[in-house]
Amino acid sequence: MEIKAIPAQLTWKVRHKAMWPNKPFSYIKLDNDVEGQHFGLYLENKLVSVISVFIIGKEAQFRKFATVPQHQGNGYGSNLLSYIFKEMSELGIKRLWCNARQDKTLYYKKFGMIKTPITFTKGNIDYIIMESHLELQKRNS
Repeated sequence: MEIKAIPAQLTWKVRHKAMWPNKPFSYIKLDNDVEGQHFGLYLENKLVSVISVFIIGKEAQFRKFATVPQHQGNGYGSNLLSYIFKEMSELGIKRLWCNARQDKTLYYKKFGMIKTPITFTKGNIDYIIMESHLELQKRNS
């Protein structure tokens, strides 16, 4: 298993397979992909999990966190997300957040993320913004 920085275009195929396979391929591309930092987890030289991080000041949002369906449930996404938490903490990021699907909130709680009161619906999916204050996690560990 290897985690490394990758160009945005390498994330697109995984995003499409894992998140929105019934939508046009262009649906999974972000207008600001070029501004993000993108990371991939490789298993035997095959890209199986991706995440994109967008940093503004001392805050970072991760988006389009996806693992190809046949590799879900094996901990690869969790390894990748743990890596992102560590990297962002080392960069001095104070707040890491995401738009979590409502049905995935328990997953993000395992990483110390907490729900905010901000919710919304997009594409018939309910979301809640979840966040982690990295400096507090560092102090409490």
